[in-house]
Amino acid sequence: MKVKTPEQVRQEFLASGTPVSAWAAANNFTPQEVYKVLNGQSKGNFGKSHRIAVALGLKKESKVTV
Repeated sequence: MKVKTPEQVRQEFLASGTPVSAWAAANNFTPQEVYKVLNGQSKGNFGKSHRIAVALGLKKESKVTV
């Protein structure tokens, strides 16, 4: 999977006509959390923000198990 930029993800939402809130609900996230990741307010390094970044294609899924 190719990693995308936040701008590419936004363009995909616009092109498909899918609201961020609908995508968030379908993936069990809140729209606020998704917007924070897309806008860079949340870096997506840990926890739920990381899962959002991976689901959006902004980061590769980590294979680390602890």
